[in-house]
Amino acid sequence: MTEWEELMAEDWAVIEGFLPAGWEEKAEELGAWERVRGFRNKEVLLRTLLIHVALGCSLKETAVRAREADFADVSAVALFKRLKKCGEWLRWMALGVMEKWLVPSGQGPCSMDLPLKVIDGTTVQEPGAKGTSWRVHYAIRLPSLTCDEFKVTSPQEGESLKHFSVRPGDVFLGDRAYAYRGQIAHVVGNRGDVVVRTGLTNLPSYDSRGRPFNVLAHIRKLRNGEVGDWAVRFEHDDTLVNGRICAVRKSLTARKAARTRCLRENGRKGRNVKRQTLEAAEYVIVFTTLHCGFPAETVLEIYRSRWQVELAFKRLKSILGLGNLKKFDPEAARAWLHGKLLVAALIQALIAAGSALSPWGFPIGNPMVRRPLHLEGNLLDDEILSPSNHSLDRHAMVHAKLEKHIPETQSRAKEAQITNGETHNSHLSDGIS
Repeated sequence: MTEWEELMAEDWAVIEGFLPAGWEEKAEELGAWERVRGFRNKEVLLRTLLIHVALGCSLKETAVRAREADFADVSAVALFKRLKKCGEWLRWMALGVMEKWLVPSGQGPCSMDLPLKVIDGTTVQEPGAKGTSWRVHYAIRLPSLTCDEFKVTSPQEGESLKHFSVRPGDVFLGDRAYAYRGQIAHVVGNRGDVVVRTGLTNLPSYDSRGRPFNVLAHIRKLRNGEVGDWAVRFEHDDTLVNGRICAVRKSLTARKAARTRCLRENGRKGRNVKRQTLEAAEYVIVFTTLHCGFPAETVLEIYRSRWQVELAFKRLKSILGLGNLKKFDPEAARAWLHGKLLVAALIQALIAAGSALSPWGFPIGNPMVRRPLHLEGNLLDDEILSPSNHSLDRHAMVHAKLEKHIPETQSRAKEAQITNGETHNSHLSDGIS
């Protein structure tokens, strides 16, 4: 085995250590290993797919690279058909990596133990498409910034809190797309909480006396730097949801920018902007179901953490190329997206393992990566200690090696001592003369 081949084998062993247990057996269960030709095992299949997905190589280039690396001998068409069958397998592995290595941290901002879950959605277009082709729903945990959940849907399925699982105590952070009564009732019904931005009309609610709550009439009373906090409630499918409206007025510079952005966006869509809409753009309005033990200032600070998911999407699109979908076939496109998310999960797992004060930089539980370090001139430990390399007893082999190695070491040391003595005497005589 050449040095390059040994390095590749060791690197793959590290990556394999992050994959969920039973990932090879799962390939057969999920149809990825059905009627396979050209691939000798599941490992080379996954490594070939990662050449295409992670490196962004075309199917033709991937087929050539796989052939040169002695992974597989397949055509670009055969690789395309195999990719279509591997979508669910790639999705399962991505979720498994997140569950195994990306453990959510319970510590949130403001020094509070809150399991914060930031959610958002982004669109991905196929080549030449004029509209949205796919939608990726994504959730990250704070403050670890690790992906917690994802889902790939058609563009007909809009952003919704119902796409994500809710564990008791979870606090969902979202923008205006998630400020609807049905979605919030879904989270509350599963013993979770929300902190979502809202507008004037998308979340009709009532005050404690049962009167319609006029958001604009209350927030326009706020002075610069003042924070408002009002108790509200609403019903959905016989479920009563109690919450609060928290708001703050923006600075002068931020108010001007918000009004300009509102006029530009509505003008591009050919819509007239109402005076109330422009006035509401000068405020940040947040709805939350967190109890009053969280002051309005704390709620707004928690919502301010939501922008982290925007950075996560930028990383996925700019570094991993998630926004450049190269597939027209729906099954292949979904498999490609799931492969990208698997790569993102593996990168996050590698970063998490490397930052955990691990000098070796990989999960030590994988026996494939426990390879001895051979230094020039040192005894090869695996030749001495590995029982598979000889038929003798392990201790007998160790003693045999040592009996041979110790005299050789002593002989070399004696020769070096004689040589150094002769050199020293030579230098001494030269100095005297």
